[in-house]
Amino acid sequence: MTVPSCQSCDRLLIVIPTLNEADHIQGVIQSLLHDAPPSTILVVADGGSTDGTPTLVRQMDDPRIRFIENPHRIQSAAINLAVAAFGEGATHLLRADAHALYPRGFVRALLEDMRATDATAVTVAMTTLADQGFVAGVAAAQNSRLGTGGAAHRMGKGGRFIDHGHHALIRMDAFRDIGGYDARQSHNEDAEFDHRLTRNGGRIWLSGRTQMGYFPRQTAKALFLQYFRFGAGRAQTLLKHDLLPRPRQFLPLLVAPSVGLAVVGLAGLMLAPAWGWLALIVPAGLWAALCLGYGSALAWDARRAAVLWAGPAAMLMHLGWSAGFLRQLASHLGGQRLWSAVRNQ
Repeated sequence: MTVPSCQSCDRLLIVIPTLNEADHIQGVIQSLLHDAPPSTILVVADGGSTDGTPTLVRQMDDPRIRFIENPHRIQSAAINLAVAAFGEGATHLLRADAHALYPRGFVRALLEDMRATDATAVTVAMTTLADQGFVAGVAAAQNSRLGTGGAAHRMGKGGRFIDHGHHALIRMDAFRDIGGYDARQSHNEDAEFDHRLTRNGGRIWLSGRTQMGYFPRQTAKALFLQYFRFGAGRAQTLLKHDLLPRPRQFLPLLVAPSVGLAVVGLAGLMLAPAWGWLALIVPAGLWAALCLGYGSALAWDARRAAVLWAGPAAMLMHLGWSAGFLRQLASHLGGQRLWSAVRNQ
């Protein structure tokens, strides 16, 4: 398929998976449709919101907006359902997040980048937005190497080809060629998709013309659970394609075992030799000191006391990601052993 050379030729399908996004959904829809091609269809695929999100979407007076229910609840399934229902004739797919802030000109910039670079997909830089209390620390951590490890769409400079980034614009023919998203995967589905896309010859461009804002989780529990699911999804992707973690992911993978061993060491303080429990506690202590020290440096640079939360927030992110990854790995290996035992009966 030849990529259209004019914006009037572009037939765009925008899909926004939602679950309880009443605070953001109307603003996101308005900003995305502001400069979208005339033939654009925007689909909100809702996973069972109970906060009035569906009502707010249906109240919007724009013939380009569609609403569907997503009984599977997860984002990968939502995208596939929307493409199956409304993707006929579309040349491009734009995956958008409801929990986000998109600048004016966002859609136009992505389409122009795709035409200029002949990329298969165009991704954008993401900046976490928050300025008070705990979430200010979460934002600082997620906008730094402390929380991202230097991911290209978080820390890298735009205007270049990369192997993975936060999803935005995708050529519809390429999406269909690789079978869309894996609807069995609830998290890390974008990285899994990008692996298949690039393996199939696709190229991913990180735009330097625009970016998006992201609103973080508001509580420590929600942040931990989010990263637990991220870690589990990453393990699922690596196991599925026989891949190894990236270098920046190895350090977090040591976190959960270190913390667990440190707890065991403290619990057995009276029963173990001093060198034994110290050997368990020291790695966890060094990791905690690194996070807290880095967070303090971020707070000093920002001249804002709230950014001191970056250290504890990063610890929750690392611990959650590591625990989720190892939990998924253990589940996979346990299932493999069980299957082998059944086959050998």
